[in-house]
Amino acid sequence: MRGPSMTPTLRDGDIVLARFRARVRAGDIVLVRWASRPGQLSVKRAARQDGDGWFVLGDNEFGSTDSRDLGPAEVLAVIRWRLWPRPQRLPAARP
Repeated sequence: MRGPSMTPTLRDGDIVLARFRARVRAGDIVLVRWASRPGQLSVKRAARQDGDGWFVLGDNEFGSTDSRDLGPAEVLAVIRWRLWPRPQRLPAARP
């Protein structure tokens, strides 16, 4: 993962495990692709389903480019685990 958009949940350089074809629920951390930026993958938090895609947000609202700027995203995978540097199951929703 690169960038500050998911701080404090995830930090720049964290390695995560992505599960493709997993069922997405609001609050899940997800791997997404943007229609306006097809070559870019991002890690965000699913907020709500929006048409054929998902409205997603970064946990760091001041350091995130997300659906507020780019519109709905296509969810490719759900991220439930951080593998490095501190292995742990990730929370399904922000406290």
